[in-house]
Amino acid sequence: MTDTITIRRPDDWHVHLRDGAMLEAVALFTARQFARAIVMPNLSPPVTSAASAAAYRDRIMAALPAGSGFTPLMTCYLTDDADADDMARGHAEGIFTAAKLYPANATTNSAHGVTDVAHIMPVLERMQEIGMPLLVHGEVTDGDIDIFDREAVFIDRVMTKLIRSLPELKVVFEHITTAQAVQFVDSTGPNIAATITPHHLHINRNAMFAGGIRPHAYCLPVAKRELHRLALRKAATSGSSKYFLGTDSAPHEVHAKESACGCAGIFNAPYALESYAAVFDEEGALDRLEGFASEHGPKFYGLPCNEGRVSLERRPAIIPENIDAAGSPLVPFHGGATLNWQIVGS
Repeated sequence: MTDTITIRRPDDWHVHLRDGAMLEAVALFTARQFARAIVMPNLSPPVTSAASAAAYRDRIMAALPAGSGFTPLMTCYLTDDADADDMARGHAEGIFTAAKLYPANATTNSAHGVTDVAHIMPVLERMQEIGMPLLVHGEVTDGDIDIFDREAVFIDRVMTKLIRSLPELKVVFEHITTAQAVQFVDSTGPNIAATITPHHLHINRNAMFAGGIRPHAYCLPVAKRELHRLALRKAATSGSSKYFLGTDSAPHEVHAKESACGCAGIFNAPYALESYAAVFDEEGALDRLEGFASEHGPKFYGLPCNEGRVSLERRPAIIPENIDAAGSPLVPFHGGATLNWQIVGS
C-alpha cells in the first residue's frame, strides 16, 4: 500500500476567488495548494474587458503574501455584445487566458450571460482563429427542463452544434456532472476537454437531502444520480488527458447558504488536493493523480508543467466544521469529516 505520494505542484483550472473581503479571506487556500488557477469572471459587475481583468488580477495578487508564487489566469465573461477586438487584444497581451460562456441565469452572477450562442458566433470564430479556449458552463436554463437534465439537454441542443460549426475551437466543458457529458467528451477530438470537481466525485444528489435539506451540498450544476458520479470517477481516474482538475470552489458565507434561498456553491479549496487524493486512492489509481492534477491541464492550455513538487501522506486529516473568513464563517467541503490524506510538504 502506498503511504506517501509526491507529484508536480498542481493547478486549479476552475475557481471562484470572489472579490473584496471574501477574496482576501479565501485566496490563500487556493495559492497554498496550486501554482496557477483559472479564475472565474462572474463578479458583480462581471469581468468583461481586458482592463477590468488586469485590475482584478492585481487585487488577487494584493490579497496574497508578498513573494507568493501563485499565478492567477484571467478569463473574459462573454455577453451578447462581447467585444471581440478587446478580448483578442487582452489574449495577445497575456491578460486573458480564456473566455467563459455562462448561459444567462445559469448560476451565481450569470444574469449578464449569453442568451443565445448565435449572438456570439463572431466572437467564437475569432477565438478559434487565435487559439483562445472557450470555457463552458453547460446547462440550459429553460424553466420547463428538469434541473437534473439541464446538462444533458445542453449537450444535445448547444454543444454538439457548437463543435460542428467550429471544429477547431478549443473548448473546456467545465465541472461536468453526467455520464452523457463523459460520453460526449470521449467521443470528440483533442480540442475538447473537461474539468471535474472533487465534490461531484464524492457526492450524488442524495447528499442534498440526507436527513433534511443540506444547503452546503447544493451547487450548480447540481450533483446527479449515483450512476453519474461513478461515470465521473471512472473518467477522472482513467488517465485520459481530456480530463483535468477544476475545483469550482465557490465560497459563500454561512448565512447566504443557510437561508430561504440559499446560494449555490461548495467551498472545497482548503482541502481540495486531499479530497481528490481520497478518490484516486479509493479507485486504486494513485499513480494517475499527477496526470489529472498537474499535467493534463497545462498540456491542453499549451503551458509548461510546474517544476515544484507537493507531497501527500496517508494519515487522518480532520476537516473543521467551519473556517473563519475575516469574521464570517465558511463551511468547507467535508466539514466535520475525516480524510485519509494530508499535504505534508512541497
